[in-house]
Amino acid sequence: MAEAAVVTEPGPKARAAAGRSRSPWLAFALRRAVGLAGVLITLVVGTFLMVKLMPGDPAQARLGANATPEQLAQTRQEMGLDQPVLTQFTDYVGGLLRGDLGESFQTGQPVGKMIGDGMPFTAQLALMAMVLVLVLSVPLGMAVAVACRGGRRRSLDTAFTSATAFAQAIPEYVLGTLLVALFAVKLAWLPPSGAATLSAMVLPVLAVSIGPVCTLARIVRRETSAVLTMDYLRTARGRRLRGLRLYARHALPNLLTSTLTVGGLILVGLLGGTVIVESVFAWPGVGLASFKAIIARDYPVIQGMVLVIGLLAALLNLLVDVVLGLLDPRTLNAKAGNTA
Repeated sequence: MAEAAVVTEPGPKARAAAGRSRSPWLAFALRRAVGLAGVLITLVVGTFLMVKLMPGDPAQARLGANATPEQLAQTRQEMGLDQPVLTQFTDYVGGLLRGDLGESFQTGQPVGKMIGDGMPFTAQLALMAMVLVLVLSVPLGMAVAVACRGGRRRSLDTAFTSATAFAQAIPEYVLGTLLVALFAVKLAWLPPSGAATLSAMVLPVLAVSIGPVCTLARIVRRETSAVLTMDYLRTARGRRLRGLRLYARHALPNLLTSTLTVGGLILVGLLGGTVIVESVFAWPGVGLASFKAIIARDYPVIQGMVLVIGLLAALLNLLVDVVLGLLDPRTLNAKAGNTA
């Protein structure tokens, strides 16, 4: 008589691992939801503490140096700065829960409206710069890697590395000032400021994109050099695939993960790091509004700008992770904590 097969019940760890492997998107969503909640709490608390630790007096900045103590006291009361810090924080959080970012200390304008007015300009600047970064950096990095593969043309590789490192080291405000001096003042080819025409966008886009172009080009060059040594690419060459077709079909797809990851970080930096450039070019985005708010100690505007930019950064990182998960499920499993 045949012996009965023994069926063993999987243990709790095995069942948990199987559940994770069956639903990587669910595990990913749960992890990112918890992470996003943590980011929001950090942003809310951090922005409040940041403005409280800033030197200066918003009432003094609003009224000027000739204000009397009575006027300063009345203005602080109107701003709510005479309340205990805990009361100010609870009022701030309560306003956020109602979707109210407060009103500007200087103009009385709702902060949400100020962000809504400036964000399209900042987004336009950041997206145009991002397009320029991708269009220039990916072909440049790949071309240098192909030209210098196998240790050839070391002088070209050295020149590329030195030039990109030098360009990365130039601060954006210095680069912006130089661009204005050359193309707007000396040559009079482009307007020095404003956003009334398409030509007014050229100089600020260049100012914010040159550094990221160099950063991404170096990464693409390094990744392409690694791809060129892989066996499958040698096999493709053995099948007489040459030139653009070879690199477009076999090398470029392997660069997507690193390019998207770094590109997402660059876009986040462009959205949140245009304060100085917008000030140099009088570009009417949230960066310029933030700069003016910092000078005027306009707490609600500073808090609102930092909070919105931080939230956008978190959402952009989430979007990049989702795209990477669709392109390469291995990255999704890693981010979901799935080791199966």
